[in-house]
Amino acid sequence: MGEVQARMENALAHLLPQAHIAPKRLHEAMRYAVLGGGKRARPLLAFAAGEVSGAAPERLEIAGAAVELIHAYSLVHDDLPCMDDDVLRRGKPTVHVEYDEATALLVGDALQTLAFQLLAEQRLADEPRAQLEMVKLLAIAAGSRGMAGGQKIDLDSTGKTLSLPELEFMHIHKTGALIRAAVLIGVACGKPLAEAERASLDRYAKAVGLAFQVVDDVLDSEASTATLGKTAGKDSKQGKPTYVSALGTPGARALAEELRGDAHAALERLGSRGARLASLADFVVLRKF
Repeated sequence: MGEVQARMENALAHLLPQAHIAPKRLHEAMRYAVLGGGKRARPLLAFAAGEVSGAAPERLEIAGAAVELIHAYSLVHDDLPCMDDDVLRRGKPTVHVEYDEATALLVGDALQTLAFQLLAEQRLADEPRAQLEMVKLLAIAAGSRGMAGGQKIDLDSTGKTLSLPELEFMHIHKTGALIRAAVLIGVACGKPLAEAERASLDRYAKAVGLAFQVVDDVLDSEASTATLGKTAGKDSKQGKPTYVSALGTPGARALAEELRGDAHAALERLGSRGARLASLADFVVLRKF
């Protein structure tokens, strides 16, 4: 993990526009939003999925960067006063606090478009059709049928009680869609897989995506702001439905463990090629930040 995280930090620093290039303030803010923080969970998943298909690390760097830029843009926009209105992210002031709201809005816009530029301008797959499918996967994951749609459901659900199926539907879109895209884009950077193997990876990604959100909800209710690097307890204060509010902390932890088991079971068909993905499922569920 440490090797991939360091590699991705270097790749992102190279791929992002340098701060001295005009418009300087926008490029400086883009780098502020992306570099020097975060678990890089999505690039880690892309690299681990790429091991299954024998993908070249150079391709996985670009794929991982594209997904991470979409994730970073979503955090910048989520923190805006019109969304979740937060002042702390990754242990430092949010972009709109450090700069201003207009700059933060443009930072998100620019990071999103840079992600698609990266997927389009470098060869990441042996067949053009496969690379075009990567672009489609990321677009769906980021759009109204994915992350943006999930965020809208989240905003509309504040102060309401959601059933477990409704909560799952929201987070399959808000959090799970981009995690699924990271896995499927990563594996697409290598040799084509049999349909059954690809279906197994899809099941794994869906389980890990939901587990990630369940654990996030638990940590938001239990961990400190210093540990998380963002405002702790904010979801409950804002009246947002979470897995903790729906199941209680013990129930949420039990669900995370169940999803972890589902993720491991989905990888059985892949044998040793899925070992890195299995380890990441463990990390997602057992993490403390």
